[in-house]
Amino acid sequence: MNKKTKFLAVALTALALFIGVQSNAQSVKKGKLRFNIGTDALLPVGDFSKTSNFGLGITPQLQYGLTNRVALTFTSGIYHFFPKDMISTDGPQPYKYRWDMDLIPAKAGIKAFVTSNIYVNAEAGIGFQVDNGGGDSKFMASGGAGYATKRWDFGVRYENFSGNNYRNGMIGLRVAYGFGL
Repeated sequence: MNKKTKFLAVALTALALFIGVQSNAQSVKKGKLRFNIGTDALLPVGDFSKTSNFGLGITPQLQYGLTNRVALTFTSGIYHFFPKDMISTDGPQPYKYRWDMDLIPAKAGIKAFVTSNIYVNAEAGIGFQVDNGGGDSKFMASGGAGYATKRWDFGVRYENFSGNNYRNGMIGLRVAYGFGL
């Protein structure tokens, strides 16, 4: 079993355990704001896994209740990806290099509760590359699901970001603590 499969199995097991724990209803209140701040474990997939081992993020999120079951979200923060050593064979001598990436996401989205605690969500926005003096902007889109209590939010998502004719994907696991404003 490779590392990605183990990570996904652990994430899904943790999510199943949290779903089984009794808690207060999380349905958002219509017209109310909630704030949460989370930590993200990020697992690069596809071609992105060739250049990055994993990533960590810190993501504050603001949530506004459109109804008692649907909320608009705004998420920002920072993602840092830990690079792998790469070998370049361009030129007369091979050499090692690393492809660093730090992103500041600015995403808007929607969170819909299918039960009082289980939700599905989708977000889209822009990621600003800030490593090594900055870089290009990337379009970001994600979809996921999660489990939320009155204070805690546990989510898993697939996120894709693209720019300059390439696409990168990752699986993210987010644990957040929140409160009403």
